Amino acid sequence: MHDEAFEAPRSDDDHESAYELYQRGNEFLQSRHYAQAAIVLARAARQEPGKGSILEALGRALYNSGQHERSREVFAALLDIDPSAHYAHYALGQSLKQLGRAKEARTHLRLAVALSPGSKLYAAALARLGPQQEE
Repeated sequence: MHDEAFEAPRSDDDHESAYELYQRGNEFLQSRHYAQAAIVLARAARQEPGKGSILEALGRALYNSGQHERSREVFAALLDIDPSAHYAHYALGQSLKQLGRAKEARTHLRLAVALSPGSKLYAAALARLGPQQEE
């Protein structure tokens, strides 16, 4: 993972804890202010590298703000921490799909379905990719 991908402007008054930043980032996510959420959550990720909950929220914020390459990096990093994280496989698959990398997307969506077979969300995302073709 490239740390520079998560750089946000820093100021001398960065006194919020990673938890406070995470909470504020989630508030931005809930109110659909995705770019703002990504900035705040990137700060939290710098303070707590490798924290799965922060990475998941950061990946969601990046994806929803149209930063698909950066979201791909974050979800891949999340899978480095927990290879069995079904949501991370789903989200990585969705990011790869947005990047035009259907074959790789299909692999991660299949893993998400295998890890959480009851998820209609994951199954629908895999189905939307259509049948595998020569890619």
